[in-house]
Amino acid sequence: MENNEKSVVGLWIAGARPRTLPAAIAPVIVGASCVVGNNAEVERWWCGALALVVSLALQIGVNYANDYSDGVKGTDAVRVGPIRLVGSGLVAARRVKIAAMLAFGVAAVFGLVIALTVSLWLIVVGVASIAAGWLYTGGPKPYGYLGLGEIFVFVFFGVVATTGSTFAISEQITGQSVAASVVVGCLACALLVVNNLRDIPTDTLANKNTLAVRIGDKNTRLFYHALFGASLVTILWLGFVDSTVLLGAVGLIAAIPAIKMVSAGAKGRELIPVLEMTGRAQLLTGVALSIGLLI
Repeated sequence: MENNEKSVVGLWIAGARPRTLPAAIAPVIVGASCVVGNNAEVERWWCGALALVVSLALQIGVNYANDYSDGVKGTDAVRVGPIRLVGSGLVAARRVKIAAMLAFGVAAVFGLVIALTVSLWLIVVGVASIAAGWLYTGGPKPYGYLGLGEIFVFVFFGVVATTGSTFAISEQITGQSVAASVVVGCLACALLVVNNLRDIPTDTLANKNTLAVRIGDKNTRLFYHALFGASLVTILWLGFVDSTVLLGAVGLIAAIPAIKMVSAGAKGRELIPVLEMTGRAQLLTGVALSIGLLI
């Protein structure tokens, strides 16, 4: 492969924002593990694999859609975080929009297979997920600019993705999967919160009123800590019913370095590694929680 071809591939990989992909993986593995944890009748394990494809495609689609919408609005003109394809002028906006639509299309196709196999109600969930992904920063009144992004992430990459994975495999939604989805949702929110904490100065200038912009630097840091606290409390609560689930708390240890850096007042580029640490903590907690559910 020529160097320029490698460069192009590298740009598209960067635009997909790999550090955010744990937010798509964790809910599926946790949701699938809840099937075993509740001794639910397993109908279709292969739907779990399809659910993972759907979740990853949705996450990548959201990332490209966010890149496109912020880029054409001029929000990404000045950044301290990872490169943005449209905002940097390295890739035409039209091409990034097409990439987002293709990713959403992949999610739609695999999601439709699950829906036709399990329940047509999942089509409604799929349409809502794609619409929410596009309208986060797209459309005339993007809700991400109104400080509502965390709600979207908690609902769709927490509750919906986790319980949806459980339902796709077993055609059941259990209390355990709902509780586990709270853990996953809080950690997914933490990923967004630290991203928005880093971007407070530039988002303020661009009139992008994220939750971090609205509540300020200090309260955003407190909210970041509270999300990990809520995850720990939920795991402990789950542990009262099944002690092996407490293994999930071990995964939260990986978040300690990130929490320390946020507490110490890290700003700007200093928060880029915190974003990676947060994603790693989310994935490790998801894996540890899943193992606890499977034992």
